[in-house]
Formats: sequence, structure tokens, C-alpha cells
Amino acid sequence: MPRTLTLREVLPATPRARIVRLDLGAAPFEYLPGQAVVVGSHGSDARRPYSIAGAPEDARRDGFIELLVGVNGDGVPGPHLALDPGALVDVDGPLGAFTFPDAPEESCFVFIAGGTGIAPLRAMLHRALHLPHRNIGLFYSARTPEEFAFEPELRALADTGEIELRQTVTRAVETEWTGARGRIDRAALSALVHQPETLCFICGPAAMVDEMPRLLQELGIARERIRIEEW
Repeated sequence: MPRTLTLREVLPATPRARIVRLDLGAAPFEYLPGQAVVVGSHGSDARRPYSIAGAPEDARRDGFIELLVGVNGDGVPGPHLALDPGALVDVDGPLGAFTFPDAPEESCFVFIAGGTGIAPLRAMLHRALHLPHRNIGLFYSARTPEEFAFEPELRALADTGEIELRQTVTRAVETEWTGARGRIDRAALSALVHQPETLCFICGPAAMVDEMPRLLQELGIARERIRIEEW
């Protein structure tokens, strides 16, 4: 059911994206990890879909939902949305079938993200962290080191052993980046796939979404355990 929410806060995420927090107020907002909403400035016909970047548990605790919103060089997402704290935003949803199951049979999970495709996977990862006896791997690909959204949080989870984190950058950059470079390949992916009974989720550019299922199947993952964002 459509509702109007207040834009609570805008935070930097990357040079080309912002974290946008929409205040839920007193009304409950139920959704599944991985689902999206369609948003636009109040009263405007222009709308765009964005995946919710936090788990439902996060929203209930914090009183807001987070979106990862891409912006241009001027920091503007487009005519559909003004990033002004206090502004009213019309929200439709939730929608989408790319979701994390309520009670997965598997205890091993691998998330493969490209660019802003991290948003729904972060929501799923947060849900997976609440499961007992779980093993969580995240492979995150971005164009440059500056374009890893939520990186401090993800590195902190890796440092405490909550997740296994692998990162790669796909463009040549003159920085002190000492991590992996290039597209995710089978050898790199194998470091996170520890057993065939692993539930995998992929969200990112079309080339990644097309290629990763093949590589995962070559590593022994059955096709029914590979979920992709086809939206």
C-alpha cells in the first residue's frame, strides 16, 4: 500500500551513491530481506525502484529503512527524488521475489555483489547473521576502491570472523589498493564456496548476473541453490 515517509538523513556511501534513510514513523512496515520499494518525491509522477539495504530487524530497531541511491557528478539522483532531509517521499511496495528464505535448509551462504547490487545482499546478510551455526561469504566487486559501499561495516564483520570477505576492483586505478583486481573468476570464487550445499545470491551488472551461475555450478552448486536478481 502506498505511503508517504519523511527523508530522515542522507549519508555518503561512495562518490556515486548515497545512503538514504526514510523514517517509518509509528506505522509498521513489513518486508522480506532483498525486497525493494518504488520511491519519488511526494506528489511527483516520476518514481524509481531501490532495494532496501537493511534487514527487517534493522528497520524495526531503528525506525527507518535504508536505500542505496545512485547519484550523478552533482550528487543528484535524478528528477524523481530530491535528497533533502525533511522532504516527503512517496513509497510503493515492498515488491520483488529476490528474497532470503525464512528458514533456509542450508547453513552456508555466499553473496556476490557488483556495485550498488550490494544493497539487497546487505539486507540478506544481516538476516543470515541471526542464524545459528552459519557460514557467510561475501564477494564484492566494484569499479574502484572508493566504490565499495558499506565497506567499514563489512570489514568490521570480516575482522571479527562473522563473514568471509573478498573484494576486487575492475578498473585500472592509480591508488594504494593492494587487493584483487579484475572480474570475479572461478578460482577466486572457490575460496568462498566450501561445500555444495551452499545457498548463493547474486546481484550486480548484467554480465555478472549472467556469468556467476555458470561458475558456481562448475564449483558444484546446484542451479536451484543459485538465486539471481532478475528485476
